[in-house]
Amino acid sequence: MKKPRIAEWTELRGIAFLAIVMQHNIAEYIYRADIEQPDSIMLTMIYHLTRFGTPTFVFLSGVMLFYHHRNTKPEYPRFIRKRFGDIYMPFVVWTLIYWLAVRIFTPEFWLAGIPDFRSLVRELFVPQTGYHLWFVIMVFQFYILFPLFLAGAKAIQRRIRNTKRFTPLQVSMGLILFAAAFYALLMKWSYYNMGSWTETLSEPWSTLLQYRSYSWIMYWFYFLLGAVCAWSVDSWRNWSTKILPWTICLFIGMYIWLGYDVLRGSGDVVNLNISTYLKPTTFLIIMAQMLMLYGFLVLMRGKDTRFQRLLSWIGRYSFGGYLVHALVIYAIAYVTRPLQLSGWHLPVTLLSFLVTAVVALAISCTLSKLPGSRFTVGLMRKPRLSTHPSAAADKRDSPDRTPSPGHTRSPGTSETL
Repeated sequence: MKKPRIAEWTELRGIAFLAIVMQHNIAEYIYRADIEQPDSIMLTMIYHLTRFGTPTFVFLSGVMLFYHHRNTKPEYPRFIRKRFGDIYMPFVVWTLIYWLAVRIFTPEFWLAGIPDFRSLVRELFVPQTGYHLWFVIMVFQFYILFPLFLAGAKAIQRRIRNTKRFTPLQVSMGLILFAAAFYALLMKWSYYNMGSWTETLSEPWSTLLQYRSYSWIMYWFYFLLGAVCAWSVDSWRNWSTKILPWTICLFIGMYIWLGYDVLRGSGDVVNLNISTYLKPTTFLIIMAQMLMLYGFLVLMRGKDTRFQRLLSWIGRYSFGGYLVHALVIYAIAYVTRPLQLSGWHLPVTLLSFLVTAVVALAISCTLSKLPGSRFTVGLMRKPRLSTHPSAAADKRDSPDRTPSPGHTRSPGTSETL
């Protein structure tokens, strides 16, 4: 029997995808020389509504992995081979596409004779042209190390069950709060201290700190929360709705603070890097918003509205959409960069976001129906149902092939994005 499909996870994935697309569209327009201050401030305000996107993908990766393997021990060679095909191979394919896309339209590429393939190799480790692909490198580290995480989670669970002085809930909450405090301290070191450490340390530590945003170590807390959610889905649902008033208040407070912090620390040009992921205050707004959205989605359970169906559809094709959306932004920017948009940056950004999301998802959906879709968008094509009478009879007679309602998992669902 397959595990029940948790609808809010797919819906949350869809919201996170839209947040990331909006982030990257804002980054395309907010640094332009002809932008006016009202547009710049408005785009900054919208930007801080989207900070939860990437960490939420890490959270959902942890959710899916622990949910499907919490009661089983994965066979590591088979496990990593499957994830290599579903996640890393699409990364390699799209790295090549982005590398070519920014070169084939330049005369230097064709006049150089032999292309500089060393730059392509660098893209596989430090993506530049496909600037968003760093996330795949980072999250794939969790897949490589997952058996260790799973063994550690099971060992902690056994200790919690055997505790006598406190209830399992008290111990669990204590561990989560301790982990959150330690992670906030790590964010403090990352934002305020590690920059100076790179100047004093020798190689390879200096380089590792310089590219620390590519490391799973900087995002482990969200993966841990995914394990907690996967291990007790009902408790997580109840908890996320009970604390909803508090997460709303925390989000509003941190939203005001981050906007003020960025505007105060910027000069004539807004510096969005002030609210980087690896900062304690950004960590607080991410947690508040992620838990707040989860609580809202839980409250909407069972209603089956068009909005929920749309979010589910977006979530299903979000990995492919994530891989391709930067290419769509490049294409739009090719048209908009020569234009004078003074006074129009806000509406053009919103329009660009809408076009990017629609086109990227349409490409992802189309590629998922073509041969080789596993290596382009990480989705397997749905098998065609046989109409032969004997095949239909075999399917009816086999209890293993007759899933109960609500216990099927969408064949196109990705376990990462």
